[in-house]
Amino acid sequence: MNLLFLAIAPVTVVILYIYFKDKYEKEPIKILAISFFLGATVSIILTFTIGYIASSLVPITDTKSVSQQFIKAFFTVALVEEFSKYIIVRFYAQKNKEFNEPFDGIVYAVMVSMGFAALENILYTFQYGFVVGFTRAFTAVPAHATFGIIMGYFMGKAKFSNNRIKLNLLGLLFATLFHGSYDFFLFINFIPGIYIGAFVSLLIGVILSKKAISRHQNSSIFKV
Repeated sequence: MNLLFLAIAPVTVVILYIYFKDKYEKEPIKILAISFFLGATVSIILTFTIGYIASSLVPITDTKSVSQQFIKAFFTVALVEEFSKYIIVRFYAQKNKEFNEPFDGIVYAVMVSMGFAALENILYTFQYGFVVGFTRAFTAVPAHATFGIIMGYFMGKAKFSNNRIKLNLLGLLFATLFHGSYDFFLFINFIPGIYIGAFVSLLIGVILSKKAISRHQNSSIFKV
């Protein structure tokens, strides 16, 4: 199987899923494409830059230290990556006139997340091969989707609320918490069986994501 197809396929499935879940007033393809592109470029650049600084300030000196892996998972990785996506949603998508209902927060946050996930997935798949690419199709890519949905749920509410700052930051916070939890259980793989926690975290994220999608669908101002 072509490795590029393997890397891109799960991202495409997520994008199409969210696009068709936007039932009542779909977003312009051009704006979606730009959001995806910004996620694959600007967010990645921000992640490498901020991540490098964070790693320098808080170096991991003991790979078998649970506390150090906790810091790495939640701060050096999760917060840095989700903040890099958040910036795009906050200062590009949320300011766009096409962002005109709460569900749009989910759509644009997922598009940015999938841009990020696409490039990340290509790099991992080409570096480590078919097995890693296949595994990530059912783990890392859906995980990035849930982080985007959770962030977008709150950022969608924020656009039309007087508590915009609070709700935007809640989106960043919860996306970071789920991302950090998922990574943490994978990072402490020196504890036998602990990786199961990552799948539990992902499952909870999927369940909450479906609820978030349903809530914003039902509250759409374009619903007849």
